[in-house]
Amino acid sequence: MIKINDKINVGGGRLLVIAGPCVAEDLELCLEIAAFLKRTTAELGLDFVFKASYDKANRSSGESFRGQGFEAGLEILEIVKRQYDVATLTDVHEAWQVEEVAKSVDVLQIPAFLCRQTDLLLAAGKSGKPVNIKKGQFMAPEDMKGALAKVQSTGNKNVMLTERGSSFGYHNLVVDMRSLVVMRELGAPVVFDATHSVQLPGGQGTCSGGQRHFVRPLARAAAAIGVDALFLEVHPRPFQALSDGPNSLPFDLAAQVLKEVKELHEITNQSLQNQSGCP
Repeated sequence: MIKINDKINVGGGRLLVIAGPCVAEDLELCLEIAAFLKRTTAELGLDFVFKASYDKANRSSGESFRGQGFEAGLEILEIVKRQYDVATLTDVHEAWQVEEVAKSVDVLQIPAFLCRQTDLLLAAGKSGKPVNIKKGQFMAPEDMKGALAKVQSTGNKNVMLTERGSSFGYHNLVVDMRSLVVMRELGAPVVFDATHSVQLPGGQGTCSGGQRHFVRPLARAAAAIGVDALFLEVHPRPFQALSDGPNSLPFDLAAQVLKEVKELHEITNQSLQNQSGCP
């Protein structure tokens, strides 16, 4: 079990929801999404961390929207945190960013493409903040022990590992649900990123596509296997989203997914408690 803040622990049997827009497009949008997610998770009795990238440094095209800039993007996250009293999560892409970003958010996230970057992992660990490492699309789940060890070598034990799909040919991802079990056996809470797992990387030429209709069944499958947290990208108008619209969930579908996942998670968690050892 790891600690996010004084109110939220991960890995103790209570499901955490990490959700928000792919990128912090603007303050108004982030507040709208945060309000919906806080209300919905509270009604379901779920813990919630608001996520948004202040900068999307890994877009398919150099012309794609990245965010409002370093300072403005972090300010958006700070306002969301204050106004709705929620924990926040964002990506860091380079070691020099970590110290400043850590002042603004509760959780630092290592993007999947960067999960082997030693200097970045060490800097994130030294920040003292909880760290969420996304498994690279090119990584076997057991090989994430190296990334986990790098962060933990700093004395920071508050580390989560996230499954977000594996490359399957060109412009496609597939999810091996065994990875959730394997990564949990490494000793860290596991997160299932249901929306990035249905992404079609670079599938639209200058941007990525996605298969939103597969989010729901994959999220249910992960809940049935047993996860500690569910990661979702949520947007009130996905077709207008400036990043990852094709795999983002509109509000009504997000609420439905969260309800179903919570029900399955409770059944699975009770079943695991009645067994000896991990699944």
